[in-house]
Amino acid sequence: MPSLIKTATAVLLAATSSLALNAGAYGQATGDLTLRRAMLSSGGVGYFEYEAIVTGDAELSLEVRLDQVDDVLKSLVVYDDQGRIGDVSLPGREPLREVFRALPFDPSALASPTALLNALRGAEIRSGGTRQIEGRIIAVVPEDIRLTDGSVVRRHRLSVLTEDGIRQLLLEEADAIQFVERRLRDQVDEALAALARHNERDRREIAIRLDGEGERIARVAYVVEVPLWKASYRLTLPTGAGMEDAGLQGWAVIENLTGEAWEDVELTVASGNPVTFRQALYDAYFVERPEVPVEVLGRVLPQTDIGSMPIEPVHEAEAHELRRADAPTVAAMLGALAAEPAPPPISSGPELAQVAAAAGAQAATQVLFTFPEPVSVDSGHSLLLPVVSRAVPAERLSLYQPETHATHPLASVRLINDGDSGLPPGILTLYERDAAGRTAFIGDARLGSLPAGEERLISFAVDERVRIDREEERSQRITQGRVVDGVLQLTMTDRNETVYRIAGAADEDRSILIEHPRWQGWDLVAPPAGEVELTGEDYRMPVDLSAGETLALTVVMERPRYQRLQLIDLNEDQIAFYADAEQLSAELRAAVAALAGYRADLRDTEAALAGLVAELDAILEDQGRIRRNLDAVPRDSDLYERYLNTLGEQEDLVERLGRQIQEAREAVAATRQTLIDYARSLDMPG
Repeated sequence: MPSLIKTATAVLLAATSSLALNAGAYGQATGDLTLRRAMLSSGGVGYFEYEAIVTGDAELSLEVRLDQVDDVLKSLVVYDDQGRIGDVSLPGREPLREVFRALPFDPSALASPTALLNALRGAEIRSGGTRQIEGRIIAVVPEDIRLTDGSVVRRHRLSVLTEDGIRQLLLEEADAIQFVERRLRDQVDEALAALARHNERDRREIAIRLDGEGERIARVAYVVEVPLWKASYRLTLPTGAGMEDAGLQGWAVIENLTGEAWEDVELTVASGNPVTFRQALYDAYFVERPEVPVEVLGRVLPQTDIGSMPIEPVHEAEAHELRRADAPTVAAMLGALAAEPAPPPISSGPELAQVAAAAGAQAATQVLFTFPEPVSVDSGHSLLLPVVSRAVPAERLSLYQPETHATHPLASVRLINDGDSGLPPGILTLYERDAAGRTAFIGDARLGSLPAGEERLISFAVDERVRIDREEERSQRITQGRVVDGVLQLTMTDRNETVYRIAGAADEDRSILIEHPRWQGWDLVAPPAGEVELTGEDYRMPVDLSAGETLALTVVMERPRYQRLQLIDLNEDQIAFYADAEQLSAELRAAVAALAGYRADLRDTEAALAGLVAELDAILEDQGRIRRNLDAVPRDSDLYERYLNTLGEQEDLVERLGRQIQEAREAVAATRQTLIDYARSLDMPG
């Protein structure tokens, strides 16, 4: 059973497909659907609009490829100014499977007579020929038969249950085998017909019903995927520099891969970036539902009845009022629905042809080019059609991009779109014509999207007659400093200076654009902002050179940077550096210089402490040596006695050094605290 698809909205895009008109049982049409309008979008889709003359109620038939059905279901639109859309229907995605769903065999059973008979075991058959057998199929089995010459052939033996018992015959020797049951014969015939239709073409037929009166024009349109159309340009430049008019020709390269020829079609190409997507509308989706187990009631023991008592009767009028208060009756609901006004018929909307603007029109989000004459092209052929042919202002110059070529600039053209509509992106071939009319090829370029009123730079060759060298130097300086609560707060300025030395052409003037990178957080100091153009990631700086002239362009960029330093952590070299920094105030430099004395005192006390600790460590190490020797000599020897005396003297020294180390540590702490107190006492501007 074909699924029904209702169409109630109009989508102003459509697709390529083969369309045909049927004079079906529903109505009658007086003409074929003919392709009248097409629009190819740079979004990778194409809109196609067909027309047919219909009379009264009619049915249109539309054949589409299976891979396009999703797009058709998404975008199909039907216009009938004097009628209305009935419904739109098409077979399911897998009609062959649906056909076999109700049959007692699957498609594999039709692979051979043997497969079909085995699939229908138990069916009643009748054989013709010399051996006439009637009965039910048991099975068909292959068997190999050896001939008199020794060769082996394969035959198939059919076993049939008859009234006389099981009888057999070779399938290859039977003149005919017929299913006795007419319904089974019809099912096999239906399956074979479905296979034949399926094998013809993998296409779907969409039926569109229209309701109306009189003769009128009906239109059908939709959107499908098509190859991108491409734009290509030719720009013919006059010789010489400066701003002059150049001849611009633009062409659209299109391919007709729709499977049908276009005859006198109104063609439009659109350049933009529309949102396009696909959705599998033709697939069947099922909602996953939880499985609930079947409830098995437990054993129930009825309660003993204790009798009943009547309640007060309710009159029929009261019951009617109660029903009305509880919920509306079915009749009431049907009456309410009948009272509501019927929905208005679906409006056909504006004619689709009115959407396509004049040639070279600027739409809200794209540029449309409608060709003035109808287009004809065979399926599978390409076509080259003009989209623009006019003079445009063009200025020749040289563009220096260090990342493209480190030494030479690029020969370029500043192209200005002074027309009423934008130009789509594409490749561009450049020619040069001299005063005598001779034309020469000078290079290829890429043209980005060029809206009306804007300009683009087009680079097509390396200008080897101009040489540019670049030197870069970085530095930093202190611009401000102050001390707050022992913290030196500095404002630093990083400076990047780039010098471009430009040697012009020997016999020609040149207009040069230097591209210099823009860095995040850096400010351009030189040249002045009024002499600089901005691009997305670069500065562009114009330089005009006379023939044979050489000059230098200096580009300066600066970046502020902030630094915080704890005064107590500054070493002697840092103290000396900031004490001599002329960018800081004299008071601040003197305060920083005073740190040197506090740092020297701290260094001296730390050195004294370190000396005492080193002396103690040496004594302790010597004590370890003496104790090892005591274990090695006799206790009653003079050497043993001398070791004991030395060890005693060292113990007195260790005790004295311990007191001195403690005093030295206290001195270090006091000196450090003095340094900290001094640093924190400072509070002065830079």
